[in-house]
Amino acid sequence: MRAALPHTTGTVDRDGVKLHYEIYGEGERTILFVPTWSLIHSRSWKAQVPYFSEYFRVITYDPRGNGKSGRPDHPDSYAVDCFIEDVVAVMDATGTANATLVGHSFSSAIAFAVAADHPERVEAVVSTCGWSPIVPPYPNRAAAYAADPPEQPEGWQKYNAAYWVRNYADFADFFLGKVHSEPHSTKQHEDAVVWALEGDGEMLKMTQDARDGTIAINEAMYTRVRCPCMIIYGDSDEVTPPETSIHIAELTGGELHVRPGGGHGVHARYPAWFNTLMRDFLAQHLGTYTPVRKPRPRRQKRALYLSSPIGLGHARRDLAVTRELRKLHPDLQVDWLAQDPVTRFLAANDEALHPASRLLANESAHIEAEAGEHDLNAFQAIRNMDEILIKNFMVFQDVLEAENYDLVIADEAWDVDHYWHEHPDLKKAQIAWFTDFVGWVPMPENGAREAFLTTDYNAEMIGHVEMHPGVRDRAIFVGGKEDIADLTFGDGLARMRDWVPRHYEFSDYIIGTHPADFGTRADLRAEFGYDDGRKTCIVAVGGSGVGAQLIRRILAAYPFARARIPELRMIVVTGPRLDPAAFDWPEGVEARAFVPDLDRHLAACDLALVQGGLTTCMELTAAGTPFLYFPLRNHFEQNFHVAARLDRYNAGHRMTYADNSPERIAEAMLEELRSPRIPHPVARDGAARAAAMLGELL
Repeated sequence: MRAALPHTTGTVDRDGVKLHYEIYGEGERTILFVPTWSLIHSRSWKAQVPYFSEYFRVITYDPRGNGKSGRPDHPDSYAVDCFIEDVVAVMDATGTANATLVGHSFSSAIAFAVAADHPERVEAVVSTCGWSPIVPPYPNRAAAYAADPPEQPEGWQKYNAAYWVRNYADFADFFLGKVHSEPHSTKQHEDAVVWALEGDGEMLKMTQDARDGTIAINEAMYTRVRCPCMIIYGDSDEVTPPETSIHIAELTGGELHVRPGGGHGVHARYPAWFNTLMRDFLAQHLGTYTPVRKPRPRRQKRALYLSSPIGLGHARRDLAVTRELRKLHPDLQVDWLAQDPVTRFLAANDEALHPASRLLANESAHIEAEAGEHDLNAFQAIRNMDEILIKNFMVFQDVLEAENYDLVIADEAWDVDHYWHEHPDLKKAQIAWFTDFVGWVPMPENGAREAFLTTDYNAEMIGHVEMHPGVRDRAIFVGGKEDIADLTFGDGLARMRDWVPRHYEFSDYIIGTHPADFGTRADLRAEFGYDDGRKTCIVAVGGSGVGAQLIRRILAAYPFARARIPELRMIVVTGPRLDPAAFDWPEGVEARAFVPDLDRHLAACDLALVQGGLTTCMELTAAGTPFLYFPLRNHFEQNFHVAARLDRYNAGHRMTYADNSPERIAEAMLEELRSPRIPHPVARDGAARAAAMLGELL
């Protein structure tokens, strides 16, 4: 799912070539992201557009030859002057008098050419990893293009127009691997290859044949640029010599910034760094938005709480920690940076929502979009959420730079943990990091590629933590040492049970409110009317919309279960993101959309049917309520981390959605009611212990 969608789309006809453009945001000033070489299209700016469109009017367009734009079939249509005139044509078509132009690689030269020849149209230029003929290319690249490629070329021998036509996909994979050459760049590389495959080798050959064009890209052109310029590059660029950007900065008088170890796509690989540089440059030279720290008296302590929106379990435990923390610091102000459905839960509990929450892209909606029929590859879903995570991180970063907080509490806020480790200089407050699992795990049926990727992601995380141990002021594992999965992080990496205790403290399990504090079970049952002689079964599938298919399967099981358990009463809680009207309800089944005190109902009922989420399963474990749980297919956390923990507690009857018919589910319900297991006790003081750890930071 995308983090932002355009409010306007259109095409402009340039001598028979249609250029597709998109407009985002409503700001007074405009940023136009100029597409780079026609190998890839405008989605290459996906890490920038959602954030900047909150403060600017943002325009993107696809280059001739790729994306949704036209594909001319003559080399003359790919001359450099055509690309320069495309920028002006798109500005005219969108009613843009002037704009900041942002260019990458080839489009850096295009942006500077427009600034040189149309100075009234360009307010500023931002160049990243710029290409220009003013500095010779790497010799191996130039030699490869001039030679005849061998039958089986290797490396830069593939940089040859004849080979592009012969095996375009292989060239794209090779070349874009050189663009994203930094370690742990698998996602950026994969995205770029997908975009490249919307073009073809014949088109790419024409762009290269016509590159000289009719307008000179030379030193004199750069010296004519009068607007503010920022030039960004990576000093390990394997595509374009870094000297190119250095020389452009000398000629234009522009600001120069280098990313140590960075490759040819630093805006994609290091978007938090790039976005903050660009934000501050535009603020300095154009007077646009930048966070301004607001003074405040230091008497009152303030915490910013980030609670993962993927399910409501995080919110319940986070509220419990907050209440315990207020006992230690009664004057503590807690602001929540949160999104639906967490916002509804917080509102029901009179908590303060930070106004910037409205700017967050919704992670739960993305998870729902990634799900299939009771199937969610959680690792890939989070991996595909990169566009949303960088947008939300920038919202968070702006808040931290504008306001004084004593502490950030981040419950599985993956974006913050990742980008602050990647860029420790961006850290603006103490941070306490919570998680109930550590380590991505491949699903065996997904093969070697997923095993490679999870190992790569784990290796990056381990490197972050070990290289910058001071980023997390407190790292708290929600559980005990025995709750760590007995697995490795991947080939050549440590075992989780060896590594995690060296880098985490343990709060034991944190439960919203322990069932022991609800009063007697008899009183609870009387309060909810569950003491009328019927067997009350509650079905709950969490705070996202992923559980719709499980609900339907259980509804199909209800008649079979009722036949075996005549006294059965079934209550289905669809959750805040599923509409009860979307289901066909058998007679006798009760539907509830949202139950704020669901944990109390789970402690009072006779049986529960749930997904494999940790929070709900542990609430049932603590209450001693029998339950069946159905881990989502391909969901590594539910199938490995959660299942191992429930086995340790002797809790729950694990079911496989694909292998259990409605009839079998009904039989399992009867079996669990007849022979309920006795789970091990769940700690009551986890929230208090966690709050004590946080209190020390305050």
